[in-house]
Amino acid sequence: MERKWWTLVAVCVATFMLLLDITIVNVALPAIERALHASFSDLQWVVDAYALALATCVLTAGSLADLYGRKRLFITGIVLFTIASVACGLANDALFLIIARGVQGIGGAMMFATALALLSQEFHGKERGTAFGLWGATIGAAVAVGPLAGGMLTSWLSWRWIFLVNIPIGIGAVALAVREVHESSDPEHGRVDPVGLVTLVGGLLCLILALIEGNNRGWTSALILGLAAAAVLLLAAFVASQARGETTMVDLSLFKRPAFVGAQTTAFAISSSMFAMFLYLTLYLQNILGLSPLGTGLRFLPLSLVSFFAAPIAGRLSARMPIRALLGAGLALNALALWLMSRVTVHSHWTALLPGFILGGIGIGMVNAPLASTAVSTVRQERAGMASGINNTFRQIGIATGIAALGAIFASKVDPRAFAPHPSEAARASFVSGLHEILIVAAIVAAIGAVLAAALVRRRDFVSSGPQPT
Repeated sequence: MERKWWTLVAVCVATFMLLLDITIVNVALPAIERALHASFSDLQWVVDAYALALATCVLTAGSLADLYGRKRLFITGIVLFTIASVACGLANDALFLIIARGVQGIGGAMMFATALALLSQEFHGKERGTAFGLWGATIGAAVAVGPLAGGMLTSWLSWRWIFLVNIPIGIGAVALAVREVHESSDPEHGRVDPVGLVTLVGGLLCLILALIEGNNRGWTSALILGLAAAAVLLLAAFVASQARGETTMVDLSLFKRPAFVGAQTTAFAISSSMFAMFLYLTLYLQNILGLSPLGTGLRFLPLSLVSFFAAPIAGRLSARMPIRALLGAGLALNALALWLMSRVTVHSHWTALLPGFILGGIGIGMVNAPLASTAVSTVRQERAGMASGINNTFRQIGIATGIAALGAIFASKVDPRAFAPHPSEAARASFVSGLHEILIVAAIVAAIGAVLAAALVRRRDFVSSGPQPT
């Protein structure tokens, strides 16, 4: 097999590993809660630490790859991710696990930022389309397999194996990359923006800390108000820093195109609504309905499979119909799915979630395929890498802030005893009451996203080759 195809294998294996860790963790959270005596806030951070690190580091990682070599940073990312996975698997307290998850996210950002660049240097013409298609299928497979793999490993072995399973995958990916991947760099365009990185990380960290700790510390406490003020100031400083010149993480002029704004709005809306809800639906299936981790993973399978098969269909439809119709309809289906799921009760059978899972899977598939092309087709070719990175950042920020914001609403309603091994009927009722509220809020977010996507994504804003929506 030619060397370039081995490069594709290495990139796909690494991508599968880093994206698997976004979805594999949810079904193991109740087991982690019991083993590490973790609080509800700790569980939120186990997911958010990874998403936040991935979101804030991916653009900087791309610049570092241009400066110091894409192969070098790709391998460094795999090694860092694998070492952090070992640390996660050996964690004996929640704080250590959360820190290790953050380091995982940094390693994941290095891999994600270099993946497409490594493929672009090896593949051209029709072969590039084939390579990108296989890479995209790998992303879909990781999302689809995650819940089931997490359930199997947690039920049959231990929650620790959802992290330790990355060891052989990481070693294999490093071996392939060292032997088969060519080195490349672009030092003229590789510029690191330390001010932008610090202000973005600091601002988002303060915001999520305030949302997660607000119920525990009091929303009017000096700590929470201070964190909120710091978040506003740091994020304002980030925006101001990005307006100063060419060495910034983000070209703010891209946001002058409504369609580009629509792409980021769509990414944030679907992540902060449907994807953020997976954590709370997992807790419902295990803590209230009493399902095992494996049983929970199996119940998520209809959603995963439907989204996996809907994505290529949506990709073909995007060449024949307006992309804004696909994005708007996909988010609208997610809103409907979330509303349908809000009708569950303490005594519901899991099949009460099934209509929502199926509609949600269709909606996710309808959004994911055209969203990636929209993000890069609304900018000049030389800005396509940055545009893709910004879109991935908005996806991960959506997950992180969605989990934190929905969690703040949920925690204000639920009796903490609902997380005990055998909760009382009253505690179970409080859990479902809180779940109802956040499902409705998530549905509203998805509905607003649907309207904005349909309104903002316009034909005249598309400047690159690819599908041209109306």
